[in-house]
Amino acid sequence: MSKSAKSAAVYAGTFDPITNGHLDIIRRARSVFSTVYVAVAGSSSKKVWFSAEERVAMVNEAVSEASLSESVVVQAFDGLLVDYVKKVEADVIVRGLRAVSDYEYEAQMAHINRQLASEIETVFLVTSEDCSFISSSIVKNVAINGGDVSRFVPGIVESRLKKEVEKSK
Repeated sequence: MSKSAKSAAVYAGTFDPITNGHLDIIRRARSVFSTVYVAVAGSSSKKVWFSAEERVAMVNEAVSEASLSESVVVQAFDGLLVDYVKKVEADVIVRGLRAVSDYEYEAQMAHINRQLASEIETVFLVTSEDCSFISSSIVKNVAINGGDVSRFVPGIVESRLKKEVEKSK
């Protein structure tokens, strides 16, 4: 299948902050889909450190720093993910799986999304082995406790995390 014949996909999350694991999924999704929309959830039930605008900026910078900008569009969204997917005329939701423990939640979300919009497919990508233990929550916990997060996040994120930790002291 030529790249022009491939579908557009949406990879959504809070990205608070974006990690190397997220970049791994974006990189791999780009090889499968013609366009990857990275949809940064504006409102969330999760307590976030960074505003939606800050997270969009960090994702854009991280994607650019990793030379992934071509065919990647980063936008904030609010509301139902399936509504956003329809708005950007994509047909696939990409979800990353780090471990078996992620599967139950992600499968549940895929089933709900299928009930809301049966024309939208969910595709799971298993993270690369070297990223399988990385999560935004763990990265924030390491940062709060003065640990080195440089192996887990892009450089731009590392500096923003340090500033955020300093502000909270």
